[in-house]
Amino acid sequence: MKRLSIIIAAPLALLAGQAAAHPHIFAEARLEVVSDDSGAVTELRNVWRFDEIFSSSVLMDFDKNTNLKLDPDELAEVGKTVRDSLADFNYYMAVSENGKTIPVAKPDAINVDYKDGQLLMFFSVKPTEPMPLKGKLAFGVYDPTFYTSIDFNSDEDMATVGDSMKACKRAVVRPDPDQVLADNQSTLTDAFFSDPTGTNMSKLFATRLELTC
Repeated sequence: MKRLSIIIAAPLALLAGQAAAHPHIFAEARLEVVSDDSGAVTELRNVWRFDEIFSSSVLMDFDKNTNLKLDPDELAEVGKTVRDSLADFNYYMAVSENGKTIPVAKPDAINVDYKDGQLLMFFSVKPTEPMPLKGKLAFGVYDPTFYTSIDFNSDEDMATVGDSMKACKRAVVRPDPDQVLADNQSTLTDAFFSDPTGTNMSKLFATRLELTC
């Protein structure tokens, strides 16, 4: 099994000796929430740019012909590995409608590129349930294992697409970690800090786009 699938699929369970509840992979992200003319969310478009250390480890794992680059077939294998590995993690999508969690469907493909020493991933997912632009909708990207830190450099990197979005008030929320810990002290148990996998509490720390329609 290649290291990429281990790192992304179950890092805390399979990597011995790593510090728990601490990110080791870093990615800059862009998220576009797309609506149609009927006034419903139809698609979530994602771009992830990974740090150079993780990117170089992927290069070592998947560069089969050792030419120090990722050829098209090797990039395709990276994309397939990630697509399969993240299925159990809802593709790191945090989507909710008036407080109800909305899962997303498996993407048709995860497209991968390698530029200037950094790995890039492009993919689109769709909500598995209708999401009309009513009430409060929230969208974010987070790793429930806390092993990967995915964040947005600017508020503009969390964008909306579609004329029907103009009826919604838009806000990017960047939680303060100290305040999150203080507000949830009674629920953030020792189990969360030793192994947050399965607690689903790490989403409290994730940057999110909130739409009030």
